[in-house]
Amino acid sequence: MTVRVRFSPAPTGFLHVGSARAALFNWLYARHTGGALVLRIEDTDTDRSTPEHVEAIGSHLRSLGIDWDEEYRQSDRFDRYLKAVDGMAEAGHVYRCDCTQDAVAARSAERAAASGVSGAGGYDGHCRDRDVAPGQGVVVRFRTPDEGVTGWDDVVRGRVEFDNALLEDFVVVRSNGVPMFHVANAYDDLDMNITHVIRGEDLVNTTPRVLLLRQAMGAAESPVYAHLPLIVNQQRKKLSKRRDDVSVGDYLDRGYLPEALRNYLVTLGWGPKDGVEVRPIEEIIEMFDIVDINKAPAFFDHKKLDHVNAEYIRALEVEQFIDLTRPYIEAFQPPISEALFARHAAPVQQRVKRLAEAPDFLDWVVGEPREPSDKDWRKVMGKEGVAEVLDGVIGRLETEPWTAEAVEAAVMGVGEELGHKSQLPVRMAVTGSRSGLPLFEQMVELDRAVILERLQAARAKL
Repeated sequence: MTVRVRFSPAPTGFLHVGSARAALFNWLYARHTGGALVLRIEDTDTDRSTPEHVEAIGSHLRSLGIDWDEEYRQSDRFDRYLKAVDGMAEAGHVYRCDCTQDAVAARSAERAAASGVSGAGGYDGHCRDRDVAPGQGVVVRFRTPDEGVTGWDDVVRGRVEFDNALLEDFVVVRSNGVPMFHVANAYDDLDMNITHVIRGEDLVNTTPRVLLLRQAMGAAESPVYAHLPLIVNQQRKKLSKRRDDVSVGDYLDRGYLPEALRNYLVTLGWGPKDGVEVRPIEEIIEMFDIVDINKAPAFFDHKKLDHVNAEYIRALEVEQFIDLTRPYIEAFQPPISEALFARHAAPVQQRVKRLAEAPDFLDWVVGEPREPSDKDWRKVMGKEGVAEVLDGVIGRLETEPWTAEAVEAAVMGVGEELGHKSQLPVRMAVTGSRSGLPLFEQMVELDRAVILERLQAARAKL
């Protein structure tokens, strides 16, 4: 059997990290098995689907290194879905319904009141035998079985079953004549010979509908299902675009390398048996198998993502790092010259977790020093001997040659003579921070007078 998988995004918004993880797992399995990946744009929601979202999804997939072998748009295949619905109508699997939402809700409330069971809602099959004529406001519903169960053996979740009696007759064609995505999903998986469906756990509840539709369309077998675990935030709640950072584009814009983001997404529900998670994609492809996917919720850990990204950044050639950080450097205010950044790019590369952080290591060189917190100021400048250190450094730097080596010798010499640490107070006075790049190479980027002014201001503040 040739493995055929599909990624089926709805172009109604940006590419969610959860969707990107699903696309990635499908891609990995296709490449691991020598199979094919189908990109199927599920744009049956014509009101919210846009060409811009389609383009953005494709662009971000390509950025992550995810390619595909075939591409389809469901909006081009509506006639096929409607023909399939006609076939199901002839076989008695679907029927027309003119019930309004208000009418369905009213009957649900009556049932709940009569039974004393809250939540006894849902469509009640009111139009099953009414022979409703086509017309405005009329939808087509699927006639779900009244008995038995619909289930499947899920690679990740094990055996999953739904009681058919609890499945309501769901809509398959909207009142505007547009087929629902369940119909398109079932038809396309059948028509495109999809062998494995690898998708998020949040779609488990839609699977019985698709399976029932496949059977009504004449399918003898079902694809292998693997429902991926939820991705949760720090509070162990499902990632939500309303409260969490979930846009792939936003992560890329903030300076996460596509290769690093891809590597991190792989770890959300799967991991290599040897425990080495940061590794070349070729090795991941060779090791990946859906039977190894964990069903426990996957925590989206930003600190771990930062760590993975930093590993990838440090592995770059310095010239590559300069090229990739150029947009952030050019956008920074006050301006950082390309030459200035190039002189300090190597140590910056060893310290950043995201490309967007690169300009921050030179902000005090091109602008004013940062305003330190009271806590940091007291921790550094409140120690014994700091005033004497600053006085000694100011005196030395007024006459020393203005080179990194001479400045370092002067600052460290003052500390040795006084028996106090000297570099940290000088750093705080000059940069406003307790940490940063090698200090003396940056200090000499500024005029002597600027450095002395900052030292004197810090001395006066003591």
